[in-house]
Amino acid sequence: MFKLKENGTTVRTEIVAGLTTFMTMAYIIALNPNLLTGFGSEGGQNLWNGIFMATCIASAIGMFVMAFAANKPFAMAPGMGLNSFFAIVVANIASIANISYLESFQAALCIILIEGVLFVILSVLSIREKIVEAIPLGVRLGIAPAIGLMLMNIGFGSNAGVNVYKPETDTFEMFYVMRDFFGSLTPKVVQDNMGSGYAPMILTVATMFIGLFVIAVLAHKKVKGAVLIGMLVSSVIYWAGEAIFLDINPFASLATASFIPPFKDMIDTTFFKFDFKTFFSIGWFTAITLIITFCMIDMFDTIGTLVGTASRAGMVDKDGNMPNMKQALLADAVGTVAGAVTGTSTVTTFVESASGVEAGGRTGLTALTTGVLFLACMFIAPLAAIIPAAATSAALIYVGVLMLSGLKNVKFDDISQAVPVALMLIAMPISSSIGHAIGIGLIAYTVIKVFTGKAKDVSLLTYIISLLFLIKFFLIA
Repeated sequence: MFKLKENGTTVRTEIVAGLTTFMTMAYIIALNPNLLTGFGSEGGQNLWNGIFMATCIASAIGMFVMAFAANKPFAMAPGMGLNSFFAIVVANIASIANISYLESFQAALCIILIEGVLFVILSVLSIREKIVEAIPLGVRLGIAPAIGLMLMNIGFGSNAGVNVYKPETDTFEMFYVMRDFFGSLTPKVVQDNMGSGYAPMILTVATMFIGLFVIAVLAHKKVKGAVLIGMLVSSVIYWAGEAIFLDINPFASLATASFIPPFKDMIDTTFFKFDFKTFFSIGWFTAITLIITFCMIDMFDTIGTLVGTASRAGMVDKDGNMPNMKQALLADAVGTVAGAVTGTSTVTTFVESASGVEAGGRTGLTALTTGVLFLACMFIAPLAAIIPAAATSAALIYVGVLMLSGLKNVKFDDISQAVPVALMLIAMPISSSIGHAIGIGLIAYTVIKVFTGKAKDVSLLTYIISLLFLIKFFLIA
């Protein structure tokens, strides 16, 4: 079914790859409902439970379509960035319409449903595929390295949750600890200001680097499952560190954890709960603008992840096109519709899929494995929750480093490639948005071509997409 021999892989390799991908993105299962409910402060526990269930189910549905229709190893879940934006939209609708957060959430789900249905239609008609082909090869070559930098940024920063104190601003910034430990601040200064938070930070940093080095050494020795083994080593070290140095039982949460899926809460709060009347009460222009914004961000986040990860895995042809791109885009669209129906924000292809690809995943069996594990998390979520962020950070940093190798294919003596790629390398980790970075790259490419007398090299569709991004950046934003 998955053509394993043809793709040079085995059942064992695919399952290990699926497990690796799952471990690097399992954080979304709890983080998504946290972000969409203000970490439990909005909508009550019932809504949190409903979104938790929707996250597991919608992600799995998207991955099953990816597995059986596209036969690709890419995993899906509610997209980071898009979920935070969705939460802001929900809060704004609640304020405008003077309704509860739960009612507003049900109204905002209409955006996700419309977006998903539009994407299904565009995918079936191959229009999304044409948009992928409209991205110039030079810009495509820069997507994978830019994603690599974003993965490293996630690994070093938000995923590990490492902070360092900045006395000049009296704030804690995300992982600039490397700069400060070896630069303007000494560990003693940071320790004095962080107090009790210093020891956990040091444990996280140490564990993260140990895991990274274990993965690198094993990969160099061509040990299969190097990424997964490194993550397991990191987890064991972190749990031991918590027990020995922090006097924390890392498995304490399992004693009181519930393993019964809250199906009823999802049915009561989010399942098929679409309130179109309230949604359009905010005004037709605002409603349509929101739909277009979600569509553009999701469109290019997905395209960027697919192109970048496929490039790293050698799944593209000489023109940078990936076979079965149409089916892969359809899986993303179906996942989004499933997310709307069950009750979560836009489901998109996850950049963490790169960890599974690096572990050897080449077919839909990898995506199927990850999808099954997401469904299992409805019953074993407490087990997924104890995987330390430091372990997943090690994997993300390692994969990020490997994806930088794509820079060797960029013609830096061609300014129409060099500038867009350089801008994408900066924009992607800073904005944490693949779509926005691609938009900046496309705009740069188009402007340079036009003003260097090569306007005819730019396709009509590329002009249109660049213009849409300009409108989004300077008008809608």
